Amino acid sequence: MSRGRVLFIDDEAELCAAAEEWLGVCGFTVTSFTVPADAVARVDPSGLDCVVTDVRMPGMTGIAVLEHFRAIAPDLPVVLLTGHGDVPLAVEAMRSGAHDFIEKPYDAELLVAVLDRAVERRRLGRELVRLRQAAGGAELEDRLVGLSQPMVALRQSVLQLADIDVDVLVTGETGTGKEVIARALHDFGSRAKGQFVAINCAAIPETVFESEMFGHARGAFTGAAAERIGKLEYAKGGTVFLDEIESMPLGLQAKVLRAIQERCIEPLGSNASRAIDVRFIAASKVDLRAESEAGRFRPDLYFRLATVELAVPPLRERREDIALLFNLFASRAAQRFAMPQTGEPNLPASHLASNWPGNVRELKAVAERAVLGVGQKWTGQGDVPGEQTLADKLASFEARMIDEALRAAHGSTAIAAETLGLARRTLNEKIARYGLRADADLDS
Repeated sequence: MSRGRVLFIDDEAELCAAAEEWLGVCGFTVTSFTVPADAVARVDPSGLDCVVTDVRMPGMTGIAVLEHFRAIAPDLPVVLLTGHGDVPLAVEAMRSGAHDFIEKPYDAELLVAVLDRAVERRRLGRELVRLRQAAGGAELEDRLVGLSQPMVALRQSVLQLADIDVDVLVTGETGTGKEVIARALHDFGSRAKGQFVAINCAAIPETVFESEMFGHARGAFTGAAAERIGKLEYAKGGTVFLDEIESMPLGLQAKVLRAIQERCIEPLGSNASRAIDVRFIAASKVDLRAESEAGRFRPDLYFRLATVELAVPPLRERREDIALLFNLFASRAAQRFAMPQTGEPNLPASHLASNWPGNVRELKAVAERAVLGVGQKWTGQGDVPGEQTLADKLASFEARMIDEALRAAHGSTAIAAETLGLARRTLNEKIARYGLRADADLDS
């Protein structure tokens, strides 16, 4: 896969040749032109991830190139190459939509860093458009959203396991989307036509657990006026999702274990066993192995469930997905609440550095509050004194300082780097680490 598809425009043929050679070695696919009019006439922007253009060229300036591509492909990043005297012009162009500018003579590694950020912006934009268009669609990428490596690997695992009739244990922190994983395993497999029965093990009182799970015969107890089919039998041909299974009392775990092992149940008050044709998917927010070693969870049930275990990563371990998820949730919230959306709501840099203890569920709530205009008072764990490590606090402060510097510089990484006393390359690395966007809609 190409690192990015780049259109390079400069009237100096030597610079074009050097850029093609260096960027090609770095993994980019580069098309170069020395005549800007030929480039805008012959190149389809849909096949590009970024445009790099010199500002001062005979016949057509780089500003005109920018205006051309902004008119036909507003989300295509355009990077300007400028001489020292053109910096004010480039800053003004960035206010009009340029992605970034680089002063000549430029460092080749700096150009690669800027292109990586531009390509990532382009791909995130495409992914967001695709997700909006596919709202309610059946594609797995619409359910398990993210471009990070952990999410790519998780989607691959779900696709591999969906059609294999094996029980699965899904683990992850609160709010990471364990039920979404379970539903995907059901919907994309051979049991999709059957029922998906979700059971919150923490919500069913112990006194009625057996009746709810296994059903009961008529007259089994006072008030049992008719036979009742339990949830496990009701899910025939489908999937049973045992959520928060760590909260199930030990005495009941033995009965559930038997149902899972034997694939049969015995309704309360009945002597006849009934076969059940179901797949079991369990979810836990704690380490069940540790719980079983501590005597709080049956080891035999743990090992029976953990034939295959899927770990859902917390949001803090896939920070590159935060901006995409935030924008997607904001877009969906705007539609649901019938709220006008004139632009993408801004996720403050300090929130990008947060630990997100509520994970995706918390991020969704933040996006919805931003759309409703009540997000200013939100405080994630990254903003709560005394609940972070020193490293977390320093990261949050640094992200906030960089965000403020970028806003003051109207998105110019060159000016922001000078203000902060950082090398341009170091600043670009920190922008990527914190998921910041120098080219976002900035306050003037």
